[in-house]
Amino acid sequence: MRDAASRDAAMSAAFVRFAEMLTSEYDVVELLHSVLLECVELLDVDAGGLLLTDSSGELELVASTSERVELVEIMQLNAGDGPCVEAYRTGSIISVADVGATGGSWRRFREAARVQGYASAYAIPMRLRSETIGSIGLFREQEGELSGADSAAAQALAHLATIGIMHERSTRESSLLTEQLQRALESRIVIEQAKGVVTEAAGVDVDEAFRLLRQHARSRGATLRSVAEQVVARTLQLPTASQSMGE
Repeated sequence: MRDAASRDAAMSAAFVRFAEMLTSEYDVVELLHSVLLECVELLDVDAGGLLLTDSSGELELVASTSERVELVEIMQLNAGDGPCVEAYRTGSIISVADVGATGGSWRRFREAARVQGYASAYAIPMRLRSETIGSIGLFREQEGELSGADSAAAQALAHLATIGIMHERSTRESSLLTEQLQRALESRIVIEQAKGVVTEAAGVDVDEAFRLLRQHARSRGATLRSVAEQVVARTLQLPTASQSMGE
């Protein structure tokens, strides 16, 4: 184990690296793996796994430091029970100081953890304000609680991972909104152009031109933009109201 001074220095260096990562383009899965590896490197733990909710709200394993811990985490997901699942559900830190203790909760988890060589576990919710998006499970081959310093550091690293995920989601949603806005603006431009074409070709005013565009789109089950694009490209000529009545 590191002494307190070297561990604090290593923690500071890790947070600097993560801060730099968050200010540039980054792969969120790489970030999560990095957080777990830092936990194992800096804290008195031997392995870690990270569960995260998917788009449907179901927990999924997205990162782990070993195949052994991966098996334990997957078992929790399959059983729908265990300290990592409980930490996510309650938003509270869960500590299992002695996996082998009899009469405790999560029998299947305890059996799986023992088989994989783990004697204690510590689960931290990934929570930002009122929203919990997953949990980090830290596993030790010795019994006992995490020290106060390790517990605080683990929570800080979990918080960092949560911020990284929320930032990535926010950026993605913002990017999607920007794309939607850009497409809306482009649609407006082509529709305005099409109104001008119809106004000139059919000898009608702008309001009537727009009505003809909408009427044609509805009657064909097409989008207004697609009809406008055809009109502008001169591949479609709309009938005027009088022509429609004559038909």
